[in-house]
Amino acid sequence: MNIPENLKYSKDHEWLKIEGDEAYVGITDFAQNELGDIVFVEVETVDETLEKEETFGTVEAVKTVSDLLLPVGGTILEFNEKLEDEPELINKDPYGDGWIIKIKLTNPDEVNDLMDADAYKALTES
Repeated sequence: MNIPENLKYSKDHEWLKIEGDEAYVGITDFAQNELGDIVFVEVETVDETLEKEETFGTVEAVKTVSDLLLPVGGTILEFNEKLEDEPELINKDPYGDGWIIKIKLTNPDEVNDLMDADAYKALTES
C-alpha cells in the first residue's frame, strides 16, 4: 500500500497535500482499494466554506457510495474536473491525477490534528 511521507491523513482515509494556505484533498490508496472500482464522483460544494469533517461530496464505487469528509476546514476552490470523465483516476493515481478538490484553509492549525504517514500506516494495519 502506498502512503506518501509528504502528506497528512485523516481517520476517514482522506489525504491533504498542503501548498501554502491552500491544499489538495483526495482519498487514500487504502480507501480506493477498499471501495473497489470508482465509477462516479460528485462534488457540489465548490465556492462553499465547510468545517472540518463536513461532507464535501460523494464517491460511488460499483459496490457502495461513500461520503467524502473534509479533513480540515476550508473553502472549496476547485473540483478536479478530470474525474467527471475519468473517475477511475482515483483508483489508478489516488495521490496524483486522482486528487478530488483544492481548498483554501480557514484554520491552518487544524493540520496539526491530522496523522503523518507512520500514524496513518498504523491505523490501516490495526
